[in-house]
Amino acid sequence: MSDEEREEKELDLTAPEVVTKYKSAAEIVNRALQLVISECKPKAKIVDICEKGDAFIREQTGNMYKNVKRKIERGVAFPTCVSVNNTVCHFSPLASDEALLEEGDMIKIDMGCHIDGFIAIVAHTHVLQEGPVTGRAADVIAAANTAAEVALRLVKPGRKNKDVTDAIQKVAAAYDCKIVEGVLSHQLKQFVIDGNKVVLSVSSPETRVDDAEFEENEVYAIDIVTSTGDGKPKLLDERQTTIYKRAVDRNYHLKMKASRFIFSEISQKFPIMPFTARALEEKRARLGLVECVNHDLLQPYPVLHEKPGDLVAHIKFTVLLMPNGSDRVTSHPLQELQPAKSIDNDPEIKAWLALGIKTKKKGGGKKKKGKKGDKVEDSAEAESMDAENGAVTQE
Repeated sequence: MSDEEREEKELDLTAPEVVTKYKSAAEIVNRALQLVISECKPKAKIVDICEKGDAFIREQTGNMYKNVKRKIERGVAFPTCVSVNNTVCHFSPLASDEALLEEGDMIKIDMGCHIDGFIAIVAHTHVLQEGPVTGRAADVIAAANTAAEVALRLVKPGRKNKDVTDAIQKVAAAYDCKIVEGVLSHQLKQFVIDGNKVVLSVSSPETRVDDAEFEENEVYAIDIVTSTGDGKPKLLDERQTTIYKRAVDRNYHLKMKASRFIFSEISQKFPIMPFTARALEEKRARLGLVECVNHDLLQPYPVLHEKPGDLVAHIKFTVLLMPNGSDRVTSHPLQELQPAKSIDNDPEIKAWLALGIKTKKKGGGKKKKGKKGDKVEDSAEAESMDAENGAVTQE
């Protein structure tokens, strides 16, 4: 066992097969996101869309690594969520839920995929309408996207997590929006979706995280949520919570038979990754999950809300801190945005956006390679121009 543990510790981006697995998971989740967006239509049932997203990830990952000697775990790393308008996150309803999408809804899609525990996560915001997005809806999406672009450039070896926290708040303020409190960007490791190194969205006396420095060969899920409201979301109804994660370090002898049955099913099917209660037998799940949560055996992902009328946007991407620079592996192009606010008059934000994503190789390499490095720098700058305009280009 100790050999395995030692082997696991070494499994980071220095191993080419690890990079391949991250990128394969990212490719699948990017395509799953595309599928989910195409399913978002007026009068579409939200639970059906969530189911299709999860089914696509299970099917695509199921086709990989079939003929290897060692059994490789793979599948959904975070269940598909479709959160609408002032709902902030984690809305992935049960089969009995009748919630529908409507024309004009601002939809946040959040999902994750893993191969052998190497996780790729993505979140994207889409407005259910034809033509460009304007007004406050455009402001809040542009705020999230520009903050994400700035974060991409500041999450690099040698920089500190606090720098990112301060910068994304400054970006949101430029669009007259708020960064939503309580959202954390986590380091990702094999089978760990919420690693110890964390970027806080908003510094506050209630939420403190340790100062940390980003290092080469680390992987992060950078999570940006912006709001036209006050950015202090509330839990309105605990019954809306359907996503949980097994707390592996907790033990408790459950009293109820239904709880023991459900917990046994969870331990077998979802020992490590977050899962949705939809995947469990619904009546038993409702009964059994409560006791499991009350005794900290499960960590809930609550459905939070801003005030009615507020708009919330969500952008999340997975970034690999490679030796040659940052590699954002999950994203999706945005709709055309025409925000009323702009960052044109803020030199600091513009300077962040002008930072390169790739680093030029040191030393006297072949001339050809040097040119390639320059090209990447140029493309990073071109991307920064798109970021200022509220659009996003995939690398």
